[in-house]
Amino acid sequence: MKIYVASSWRNALQPIAVGALRKAGHEVYDFRHPALGNYGFKWSEIDPDWQKWNNKQYKAALNHDIAQAGYDSDFAAMQWADAFVGVMPFGRSASMEMGWAAGNKKLTIFYLIEHMEPELMVKMFDHICCSMDEVIEALKEAEFPKLSTSSHPIIPREF
Repeated sequence: MKIYVASSWRNALQPIAVGALRKAGHEVYDFRHPALGNYGFKWSEIDPDWQKWNNKQYKAALNHDIAQAGYDSDFAAMQWADAFVGVMPFGRSASMEMGWAAGNKKLTIFYLIEHMEPELMVKMFDHICCSMDEVIEALKEAEFPKLSTSSHPIIPREF
């Protein structure tokens, strides 16, 4: 399955999740290494003092060629993916990515690693998992849904 991992640059567990999903046989987009020799988008590539920007500077930076290339890479991967795994903790960008995925009927898995303050709207995700084993099982179930146990198979009518 093609998977987009939504997380944060600050999340030290993101590379571990990417590795585990790849080991399980999935194609995984890694925003930290989207392509060979590409180490992902960083605001510091636009300006080393990006953390001191005011709102107007931030707004202008969104139109910088580097920001546009980073956005294009991530958004193309979002469209490519069959499933999204949100690796907590994450911030605003990953929240938007996960919401976009849910709204676009992609398989969504919310992976809780650390204790977090409860959030009601995670109910929109298809699965809430507390271990990588649960994540991998949810992906397997999505790839190979269980056959119906009904004794009356559904036979499509011809018109």
